[in-house]
Amino acid sequence: MNNDQVIIFDTTLRDGEQSPGAAMTKDEKVRIARSLEMLKVDVIEAGFAIASPGDFDAVNTIAKTIKDSAVCSLSRALPADIDRAAEALKPAARGRIHTFIATSPIHMQHKLCMTPDQVVEQAVTAVKRARNLIDDVEFSCEDAGRSEIDFLCRIIEAAIDAGARTINIPDTVGYALPHQYGDTIRQLIERIPNADKAIFSVHCHNDLGLAVANSLSAVVHGARQVECTINGLGERAGNASLEEIVMAIQTRKDELKVSTGVNTQHIVPTSRLVSSITGFPVQPNKAIVGANAFAHESGIHQDGILKNRETYEIMRAEDVGWNTNRLTLGKLSGRNAFKSKMEELGISFDSKEELNEAFGRFKVLADKKSEIFDDDLQALVSDVRSNSEEEKYRLIDLQACSTTQSTPEATLTIEVDGEPMEARSQGDGPVDAIFKAIESIANSQAHLALYNVSAITSGTDSQGDASVRLEKDGRIVNGSGTDTDVVIASAKAYINALNLLHSQRTKTNPQTGHV
Repeated sequence: MNNDQVIIFDTTLRDGEQSPGAAMTKDEKVRIARSLEMLKVDVIEAGFAIASPGDFDAVNTIAKTIKDSAVCSLSRALPADIDRAAEALKPAARGRIHTFIATSPIHMQHKLCMTPDQVVEQAVTAVKRARNLIDDVEFSCEDAGRSEIDFLCRIIEAAIDAGARTINIPDTVGYALPHQYGDTIRQLIERIPNADKAIFSVHCHNDLGLAVANSLSAVVHGARQVECTINGLGERAGNASLEEIVMAIQTRKDELKVSTGVNTQHIVPTSRLVSSITGFPVQPNKAIVGANAFAHESGIHQDGILKNRETYEIMRAEDVGWNTNRLTLGKLSGRNAFKSKMEELGISFDSKEELNEAFGRFKVLADKKSEIFDDDLQALVSDVRSNSEEEKYRLIDLQACSTTQSTPEATLTIEVDGEPMEARSQGDGPVDAIFKAIESIANSQAHLALYNVSAITSGTDSQGDASVRLEKDGRIVNGSGTDTDVVIASAKAYINALNLLHSQRTKTNPQTGHV
């Protein structure tokens, strides 16, 4: 490997899915995997094969689909996990098993109830077993950020001897500081006798907001793989953000002196796809992919930009994909043009019926909107597929009224198991009235934990993208809905969340890997 090249290992589909309510269907995972392949990430961690039959199926399907990126499955350092991962990865053009075991004193004592000697023995056994099943094996020291350096040296040397060719040093709980974490990577590379036989990787969590800083510090000190996620998605406060890592490396080559193979023009489209599928909106001031990332409000800034862009911009918006949201199709476009455009966006249809359904919705949207953009098409397909599963609830009709002189009121008809039911309710606003009317029918007793609406594209005719998070009995789901009418989009999102709560099979189960 070129020592100036940093491998980008994307774990949106595995660690990112561990965000509460962010579980994805197999089809949604495949769509994201295809987008990551277009982005040219080096490794796609597709899931945790043993976590559930749904996760196994998703890893296996992605392994069959993706050709240009390596496809990886996580596994604990257990024989059953490793065998299941290898089975799921059989169709992969390039497969990788990523096995892990905890190495910090607190984890070994309280979680594993194992001695350090037992942990080393289990790690070596796991790596050897994986290496006999697949050529590419990665070993992770869970909670390495709080592990003792001498023990890390010992277990990593043994793992490399056993056949691991990538060694991951995760800051599992986001505890490290950049100078400390970078020095840990430096010491490991210098002290481990066979360190030259492996690539050192980092996987940083963002509990203190330092995931990207820690990752870049590790790169400066010799790490040559960074594990990250689109939009920084992930458990608790999330992971290192792929877009921030990649653009920091590209923008500050003068200091970092490394590069990646990522096609940066696909960053924004991939970010929006992940946001649409998971129902996790991107905050406007998010670096690189936020709506305000390249916006200038200050008069001084605007004046500087007009005179020379580089006065206030260190990157070009076009380089990360902000120019890709171009006008694509209109209401006179035919089915073949629609299908071809979808294929260009990495979207394929499983059946003629699904294509016809999506094309029909496109025609309806084209009558409402004068301009149809790539993001509109991505949202349209997400909406079609989120409603293509077997549904308990379906919106039939909705009327909402809100004036300055009266209490907002909503009247709606919902199909419940095929039977239409009507309800009317008042609320603090039209959306509140709609949600109360829906609940008067569903009686889900779920807690509304989050409600958000954002515009998919610019302009007053933009589609609204609504997100609803519901919690019930410890289960969390994110529903989403899109429409040119944000009130209708909100109703769709709430009903989608109710369907997800009702259905145990529409989403792959939350995973249990904590690297």
